[in-house]
Amino acid sequence: MKITFLGATGTVTGSKYLINANGFKCLVDCGLFQGQKELRLRNWSDFPVNPKEIDAVVLTHAHIDHSGYLPVLKRHGFKGPIYSTSATYDLCKILLPDAGKLQEEEARYADRKGYSKHKPALPLFTMEDAEDVLKLFKGIEFNHEINLSEELKLKFSPSGHILGSAFVTLKSQNTSVVFSGDLGRPNDLLMKPPALVSHADYLLVESTYGDRTHPVQDPVDQLAEVINRTVKRNGVVIIPAFSVGRSQSFLYAIHLLKSQKRIEDTPVFLNSPMSINTMGVYCGHQPEHKLNPKQCEAMCNVAKYVRTPEESKILNTKPGPMIIISASGMATGGRVLHHLKKFAPDARNTILLAGYQAAGTRGEALFRGDKTLKIHGEQVVVNAEVACINGFSAHADQSEIMDWLKHFSHKPKMTFITHGEPASAKGLEEKIRNDLKWPTRIPEYLEEVELK
Repeated sequence: MKITFLGATGTVTGSKYLINANGFKCLVDCGLFQGQKELRLRNWSDFPVNPKEIDAVVLTHAHIDHSGYLPVLKRHGFKGPIYSTSATYDLCKILLPDAGKLQEEEARYADRKGYSKHKPALPLFTMEDAEDVLKLFKGIEFNHEINLSEELKLKFSPSGHILGSAFVTLKSQNTSVVFSGDLGRPNDLLMKPPALVSHADYLLVESTYGDRTHPVQDPVDQLAEVINRTVKRNGVVIIPAFSVGRSQSFLYAIHLLKSQKRIEDTPVFLNSPMSINTMGVYCGHQPEHKLNPKQCEAMCNVAKYVRTPEESKILNTKPGPMIIISASGMATGGRVLHHLKKFAPDARNTILLAGYQAAGTRGEALFRGDKTLKIHGEQVVVNAEVACINGFSAHADQSEIMDWLKHFSHKPKMTFITHGEPASAKGLEEKIRNDLKWPTRIPEYLEEVELK
């Protein structure tokens, strides 16, 4: 068995791992590269492997950095099955077409404004491409082992990151490989704790927060502080949030704060078509998360849904105080960019970042304190307060990763540290080597390794 690292090496985006088991080629995750330009350009380059030669794709979860390249793969000749959990499929039915629509909208906007180097500006993929690839999905239940080929078996186990997220175990006659995907947290506001894994001959573990721990302070308390001080100055709280997972966590936290009268009854707007559509998926897969039906209904009802572009534009004419939750979570695209253009210059307002901001994204620029942002070809001044609450992150931190690893019955032959910036990956590698005495490796882009 061989593995080739086609993404998530030296970065948290573009997750793709190719397994070759006696000629059967299986791609685990198929995500878009995001952030720095040199990474984004990989999305437009020829795929390192002929898509026609890939026999199957297995998804750990629905986030675009793990699933977003699927429409491109299909357009270039992939015809095999795509295996995922049922909830991941339901989320991909929302996320992938919406991502295609966003690609088309951004291409048209670039043409109108003239800031694209290409004439005409082309989308990476379209809504039609996304809807086409959805026909290849096959839903698999958690903890149910299936045969991918005569050589290879597949099993999903709950990873606790978002709805439907899974650890992937691939097993041949004499070798097993476990992919952590994105590892969830043991005490997440919404999700149940990750399943424990006891054995892997080879392990791939993410390292988004591999060199640090999350703050001890309750993130709901921190959210209350941010909202209250912004409301006091009649400001607007802009929350760039991922449509799946993060948006729901914020909505439920705001519901808790309002029901406990810890914040004023400030208007809340959910301005993301993907987020809105996702709310029903959470209620439809209630056994996978902590909320009971009544709590799920309360989460869904705490905000006014902003569905059309016209309603989104009207939001920018409203005075504060109000709270706007809008995608994307790292401010790489979507309606939140229009809100940042409008509200970032005003010191009364707050831009609230939650969780990791990848290198090269506008979220990272805000986090490091940049006073201007380039949005739609324009330089936007940032006078608003920029706050960050890492406690809402759906990624395990270093100590939580280590606690999960300690449940393995024996050390893997090799643990590959992936899905992290270089410092994060190195920090986790040193921790694993020092505390567990496991052999580790930080793979490089396009590196191929024989799994003996």
